[in-house]
Amino acid sequence: MNLQLFLDDAKMKNFTSCFKEKAFLAFFFKRLKANNSGKYEEDFPYVSPCGLEKNYVRCDDRPIVFTHIIDGRGSKADVLSYAHADDLLTVPFEPSKLYMCSETGRVYYPASEVVGGVGLVKSSLGFQLSKSIVFGNGEGRDRKSVV
Repeated sequence: MNLQLFLDDAKMKNFTSCFKEKAFLAFFFKRLKANNSGKYEEDFPYVSPCGLEKNYVRCDDRPIVFTHIIDGRGSKADVLSYAHADDLLTVPFEPSKLYMCSETGRVYYPASEVVGGVGLVKSSLGFQLSKSIVFGNGEGRDRKSVV
């Protein structure tokens, strides 16, 4: 899973047609929240208001996708960046809070409560991190620890 933001009516949905401007992505995702407007809630469970305009959002899994780790280089703590906005959108990275769903293989990490409290970890980052994930006692519960 990768995060790419498109206009809903875009015919071709690929890297060349998605939004890539980091400042815009930061602006958009800082305002993202659950759609409790009474309009289009079933089709668009999230909304990112911009003045009088409302940008309705749908996604395949979670609206927040963590894209990479920014190394604190020893003096600062590592952070997880999301929405391809690099250091404009980050959360503190605590590996023990990663969660891997045994049914889908997807990796999740805590996110803001206004977007459901959980974000998806980008597939390539999840694969990179999976080398350090140790599963629990096999009781059918999704547990892990990161070493």
